[in-house]
Amino acid sequence: MLTNEGCRERRTRLWERLPEEISWVLIGDQRHVQYFTNFRINPISFSADQKALVLMTRDGKVILLADNFGKRSATVPYFVDQEVITAWYTHKKSVTNRDDALCLALSEVEKIWGGETGLIEPEGLSEMTAAMVSENAAWQFAEDDSETPTTLGTIIRSLRRSKHADEVELLKTCMRAGEVGHRRAFEVIRPGISEFEIYLEVQRAAQEAAGVPCVVYGDFRANNATLHKAGGLPTHYRLQNEDLFILDYSVIIHGYRSDFTNTISVGAPSDKIVAQFEACRDALSAAAAILQPGAAGREIWKAASAVLESRGFGPLAHHAGHGLGLEHPEPPVLVSESDDVLIEGDVITLEPGCYIEGQGGMRFEHNYLINSTGSEQLSQHRIGLTL
Repeated sequence: MLTNEGCRERRTRLWERLPEEISWVLIGDQRHVQYFTNFRINPISFSADQKALVLMTRDGKVILLADNFGKRSATVPYFVDQEVITAWYTHKKSVTNRDDALCLALSEVEKIWGGETGLIEPEGLSEMTAAMVSENAAWQFAEDDSETPTTLGTIIRSLRRSKHADEVELLKTCMRAGEVGHRRAFEVIRPGISEFEIYLEVQRAAQEAAGVPCVVYGDFRANNATLHKAGGLPTHYRLQNEDLFILDYSVIIHGYRSDFTNTISVGAPSDKIVAQFEACRDALSAAAAILQPGAAGREIWKAASAVLESRGFGPLAHHAGHGLGLEHPEPPVLVSESDDVLIEGDVITLEPGCYIEGQGGMRFEHNYLINSTGSEQLSQHRIGLTL
């Protein structure tokens, strides 16, 4: 989980980016509430998809605004100085509009935001909440006179790219669970098993490895010479000899997610399939070899694509990879026209793929941390068509 120290470091970085005249900020994007406090309404709870707010002041005070059911759905420790919790459901009275509870909590701390200049996160607040503080708050600002105005949400998203130590550890936890699921796939994939049955096996293995309720999602689909590219949720299709099963999935633990892929051959692969695999594997290695701070996203894509083209498979048909963290995908995006450049602290995927009509498709993926000297491969699952 995120740590108190990590949350403090992230708050400090935020204040360093904001103008001195801003004395408070109001945050409503639930990913960012968690990013700065570790408070998260568990998505596998009665309060799934509900909201909390965080009010932070330049002098370091952190105030959580939530209703009583939202608070009880936070299943891990969080780090705030004050809580304003309003009663929404008491088991005695009828409930009202749940958003009203947050507005009531915000009104209870008006002495903090009233009369002072603040900044709201417009992307994460309801219109009603934003209107309450509008006389005292800006919704955008310029970091200096020459810059185009930006929003608080945009600034936070830029900060999120450079992961702190606690974030990296949480991502590694997701990856360890994902690796177990990949191992299970090798054990169960055979002719006759359905995509949905594979999903259940992988999900159970990953959940048990995680040790906590979590979300498992991604591509659990078979393809073949007839259907050379397929993705999305598993179906009840039953695998046949010569199918290729693409397992490209994520394990989400406390909001953070891993994302890596393997493609498994049903039965012994043909020489053509092996050659296709070797091209993808080598494309992954070529892209990984140039990972370092300052590397351009489009150049990483070119490195992977060049290998595929040199083997006669044409250019890479999709991104070479993307960032990881609280969203999927996150910047940087590694595509042919990307303007993104790697920075220290990025956690990214590399996932070259190759899809051939009349033959089949495959994709292989690892996750990496960009460090001061290059990169560290974080995911350790087996890349290969067979055991």
